[in-house]
Amino acid sequence: MNKSPRRGRRAGSPDTKAQILEVARRRFLVEGYHAVTLRSIATEAGVDLALVSYHFGAKKGLFGAALALAANPAEILVRTLEGDPATFPQRALRAMLTVWDDPGTAAPLRAMLGGAAQDQALSALVKEVIEREMIDKVAARIGGPDAHRRACDFCTMMAGLIITRCVLRLEPIASLPVDEIVRSYTPPLRYALRARR
Repeated sequence: MNKSPRRGRRAGSPDTKAQILEVARRRFLVEGYHAVTLRSIATEAGVDLALVSYHFGAKKGLFGAALALAANPAEILVRTLEGDPATFPQRALRAMLTVWDDPGTAAPLRAMLGGAAQDQALSALVKEVIEREMIDKVAARIGGPDAHRRACDFCTMMAGLIITRCVLRLEPIASLPVDEIVRSYTPPLRYALRARR
């Protein structure tokens, strides 16, 4: 008589969530973002796939948790894609600045960038997540000619602004109120997304 696989927590494991994160962190760094599936992580951790989804949602949620990010920029950007396309640039910029200006969420993000600058595996992983979970999602939403290039332009401008303000803390950008930055930088961000002939 075949027994169906046990669902939920593994017997005898006091911290299944930590085990999932440990497996995910190692697998993401070794194999990259695209190659790793939630199913493969669940299998290696010895838990049901539903338990991984319950704790972390989609793969980008697990990625953020595995790298100890209190806020995942990929998830935030994707959420801002919902709504009126005309106001997407300011929604995205305001949401990103809010996360990067908050000491509780910014410290792990800065640590991730610092680690990516020194570790090739982490650098490749961050690059892949930006391409697949940010640029590709923006490109799919805006559509039209050269959508991928326009999405890349948009994300590059956003990243440059965030690094200038929140990592390098270059003045006067570092001290400007968020409303002023949104007002000043929305037009070039909007232009970056515009289809050009």
